[in-house]
Amino acid sequence: MPIATPEIYNEMLDRAKEGKFAYPAINVTSTQTLHAALRGFAEAESDGIVQISTGGAEFLGGQYSKDMVSGAVALAEFAHIVAKKYPVNVALHTDHCPKDKLDGYVRPLLAVSRERVQRGENPLFQSHMWDGSAETLKDNLAIGQELLAEAAAAKIILEVEITPTGGEEDGVTHEINDELYTTAEDAVRTAEALGLGEKGRYLLAASFGNVHGVYKPGNVVLRPELLKDLQEGVAGKFDKPAGSRPFDFVFHGGSGSTEEEIATALQNGVVKMNLDTDTQYAFTRPVAAHMFSHYDGVLKVDGEVGNKKVYDPRSWGKAAEKGMAERVQVACANLRSTGTRLK
Repeated sequence: MPIATPEIYNEMLDRAKEGKFAYPAINVTSTQTLHAALRGFAEAESDGIVQISTGGAEFLGGQYSKDMVSGAVALAEFAHIVAKKYPVNVALHTDHCPKDKLDGYVRPLLAVSRERVQRGENPLFQSHMWDGSAETLKDNLAIGQELLAEAAAAKIILEVEITPTGGEEDGVTHEINDELYTTAEDAVRTAEALGLGEKGRYLLAASFGNVHGVYKPGNVVLRPELLKDLQEGVAGKFDKPAGSRPFDFVFHGGSGSTEEEIATALQNGVVKMNLDTDTQYAFTRPVAAHMFSHYDGVLKVDGEVGNKKVYDPRSWGKAAEKGMAERVQVACANLRSTGTRLK
């Protein structure tokens, strides 16, 4: 199947919310990690989301120029070709983009998709993220309004982060403290500024104690039940029916989350969960095993010639792809998206 059209992407999100499951959103930094994500989705019979952060796009742009836009466009174009060979629908997304990188990343990518749509084609990416969590909520939402209008015109869904996620992501750091919890007032202000779909669809990354990276148990206190309070607060403010869930939530910083925490988040409207740290390790761990097991072939030890069969990048790259694909399958199982692909 090809990369999801705007219509298919909307259907995917609607089905996830209705069915109380979520799609893993897998960060990729190469054609190989892209294939690993696609393979994992295909083997789990789950549709999914592949995303590129600013740092990932810079890496994809090559170390000579480190151009984020060319890196993201190149991988997206590649994905549009190779995804046709996988029996799942996959949406392309750009991850965290702070204010100082909007002009060098999201805005140029929006322009690329706008030109495609004007030619009668589908957008290159299906969604983009605006991370204004380092700004005041007023400034965050003002920029969000502008970007939402541009995204809607290009048939793209916008993701917004309104309050901080702790830890470090692509050089953006937030402390782990009590500010990591979105309030009902924050949610109402967001709905007042961005609407509830009438101005364009958006995904909301609210904070309920989320932290990027890996931490030992006890260091992170997640409160996914808070999402229910946000949904109810906005539903009441805007006279929505009791039990409605106005927001499509995104779960950031979910590494190490318990099954119970994930289940509660899904119950309260999470339709997308980001994975990066865990899939990075799943990709690298088999490579480390290969290098340690075949060190005398990978290295030209004591003047020997080594073993081309084991230092050929394909020999360890296949193991890396398999390891990451298996972790994607675990994510699909945890988020209940296994076997839910659109036929």
